[in-house]
Amino acid sequence: MVEKPRQYPGDSSARVLIIEDEAAQAELISYNLENKGFHVEGALTGEEGLELAVETVPDLIILDWMLPGVSGIEVCRQLKAGRITRKIPLIMLTARGEEADRIRGLETGADDYLVKPYSINELMARVRAMLRRTSPASVGEILAHGDLVLESASHRVFRNGKPLKLGPIEFRLLAVLMQNPRQVFTRNQLLDRVWGVNCDFDYRTVDVHIARLRKSLVQGGGPGLIRTVRGTGYSLD
Repeated sequence: MVEKPRQYPGDSSARVLIIEDEAAQAELISYNLENKGFHVEGALTGEEGLELAVETVPDLIILDWMLPGVSGIEVCRQLKAGRITRKIPLIMLTARGEEADRIRGLETGADDYLVKPYSINELMARVRAMLRRTSPASVGEILAHGDLVLESASHRVFRNGKPLKLGPIEFRLLAVLMQNPRQVFTRNQLLDRVWGVNCDFDYRTVDVHIARLRKSLVQGGGPGLIRTVRGTGYSLD
């Protein structure tokens, strides 16, 4: 079955994976994230968390250090070594407050570190701060590139101050490109980020939607912004 692009309610479209074996703790985090509009997946073991991370490619992972079986530190190491998961920002939760443990967690690849017991409000603030840096469109940020403006919360795009009509796929493609201007994305990378890693589409689908996006962008005036890198993919220049 072809996977459709996900649509999320609320003020965020970000996907968060919680890998936490304490059910009450996982439920508390999930409840607060979902109240903010985040789409949440949960795993109770390191093995399950690794599988879900590859399957869903979340925008952020919250990982407990003390897990049964594969430890959180080993899960972190494998995630940061994986081709698909290495760039996913990761916040590690732990009861280990010693400096040596914090250093070990960060050196293994954790992007942030929170010691238990912690304030749930502080965790929510760190989640949003992390996503603002790594995936601004997913937390309702406004993206701008030259005369092009994308308002992710309202799903509106403007060029030279004039609104553009974009379909949901074109909007998601543009958001990915605007988050990383001048970065060349392969067709495979765009399929992963826009349609999901388990989709059944081929590269021609990307070409079709890029063509539609190009047509919409030039209707707002000005030259074309999307560059084709022959044999590789596309970039926003």
